[in-house]
Amino acid sequence: MSGAVCYKIDINTRVISDYKLFYSFKTMLSERFTTALTYATQLHANQVRKGSGVPYVAHLLGVASIALEYGANEDEAIAALLHDAIEDQGGAATREEIRRRFGDNVTAIVDGCTDADTTPKPPWRQRKEAYIAHIATASSSVLLVSLADKLYNAQSILKDYRVLGESVWERFHGGKEGTLWYYRALVDAFRKTGTTVIIDELEQVVAQIDVLASK
Repeated sequence: MSGAVCYKIDINTRVISDYKLFYSFKTMLSERFTTALTYATQLHANQVRKGSGVPYVAHLLGVASIALEYGANEDEAIAALLHDAIEDQGGAATREEIRRRFGDNVTAIVDGCTDADTTPKPPWRQRKEAYIAHIATASSSVLLVSLADKLYNAQSILKDYRVLGESVWERFHGGKEGTLWYYRALVDAFRKTGTTVIIDELEQVVAQIDVLASK
């Protein structure tokens, strides 16, 4: 066509692949998910988020939402709702109840997102180092739910840091230096497992926290 202008569009192959994953993969949630949501709400009914007093179920819903947005299947979405259940609400007994209600696969994912299942918990640094070390051999399902959890937490830290300033670190066992170390180490560990958009997103949020922390 006379006068027509042709443009060459160079689109990154990984971006196309991720787009197809996000928008072509449709997870249909069944009654199992509804049952898991009710169970998670009951388990964490008396628990609130550190420092904010927000009902803990807000975190569970947020993690499940992020996991689903990044392609989670129903087992992964259920595990996202229950990812803190073993650690915070009953240990081994809760693990077996999750197994009975939702099966071995969900239980394995929740186990993979748990950094302690005993009371009292091991020292904070020891737990976090062990968690970081296990990322290298974690399944893709564990990686997805763990990344959704860490991304939600990092976003919360960034939001609260902008409002509260340095006092935000008082709510964390590791304090400022320990918490910054942990999230940087998480990014490095996840990055070694591959390259995905959710890892990119976590890295960007942690970088923004670093910028605020350096001021």
